Amino acid sequence: MGDVDPAEIAARTVYPPTTGARRIHRMKLVAATEADLKGYGYLVDDPDKVRIEIVRSPAQGWRPVDANSGDQGGVTGGIFEFWWRGDTLYARNNAVGDSYIFAWSRWPEEAASDGPPHPRQQALIWRANYHPDGGQLFFPVHGESFIVPLALPGDDVTPDQFVAFWCDGSTGLYIHPNIWHGAVVPLADHAELLDRQGRVHARVSVDFAREFGCYLAVRMQPSGEWPS
Repeated sequence: MGDVDPAEIAARTVYPPTTGARRIHRMKLVAATEADLKGYGYLVDDPDKVRIEIVRSPAQGWRPVDANSGDQGGVTGGIFEFWWRGDTLYARNNAVGDSYIFAWSRWPEEAASDGPPHPRQQALIWRANYHPDGGQLFFPVHGESFIVPLALPGDDVTPDQFVAFWCDGSTGLYIHPNIWHGAVVPLADHAELLDRQGRVHARVSVDFAREFGCYLAVRMQPSGEWPS
């Protein structure tokens, strides 16, 4: 796929990032296994065998939604691209046509927004969301390893409920509808993941910096150390 223009991503980002926090919440980092992913989703060996769950739109009163309606938006797919530039993680989801500033490897006010990727020990994530209308698949195109924070459903979510799951690149990850997920963080400077999800693509979000005065912190290596 193409390269990234940080200025273009910043101008077109769906969510301008919230900054100003000076506190982090260090998430537990675990290797993604079927046992640990129970309730969140599951590992994927073959993306073509995954059925993306689509949730029917809810009724607004006592009259039910008609059969064979409310869940016909279908599934969309494309390549989800990720780039580290300087100390900043940019992303573009070609499945839905959206661009993002996902994370930084140091306080955003001090983070370089362009140039060659800098060495990094952590990623600071400012928001997460869930999709009430469908599940989502992330599958590494070139065997890239990646980390994604997940939390179980519930709108009263807090930073301490998130767990960072490390996927080693040998499999993909499918998450169920209503599962909170923070920024997907690749370990490499650039990554491409196959993304499949509901075409309606409703999002419900939590802004950690604004709501809790902190960022979610992801350690970049399972055996690594937190930066001092």
